[in-house]
Amino acid sequence: MMFLWAFLVGGTICLIGQFLMDVVKLTPAHTMSSLVVTGAVLDGFGLYEPLVNFAGAGATVPITSFGNALVHGAMAEAEQHGVIGIITGIFEVTSAGISAAIVFGFITAVLFRPKG
Repeated sequence: MMFLWAFLVGGTICLIGQFLMDVVKLTPAHTMSSLVVTGAVLDGFGLYEPLVNFAGAGATVPITSFGNALVHGAMAEAEQHGVIGIITGIFEVTSAGISAAIVFGFITAVLFRPKG
């Protein structure tokens, strides 16, 4: 049953993203930013963690979980270290994902030439 809920929740998040691009006519960058901000806002109100507990990978794999991770890390470090913890918490939790994106983006840019 957990796989079904993960599929439905993750699929719904992707459906919302596709709706924003096709019907609302947002660019992919605006759509991605909207989904990250949505995940951040939901975590700020304490609503994203119950969704993760309910849907598992259906909530942690889509881009909304990046916003969740940003806010979650910032709030956790802010409790321990105050205002400076907000900045360090963001980078502490998301550094692996950001580093991987930079490294793989660089490798892809070196190996492949754009058509044009």
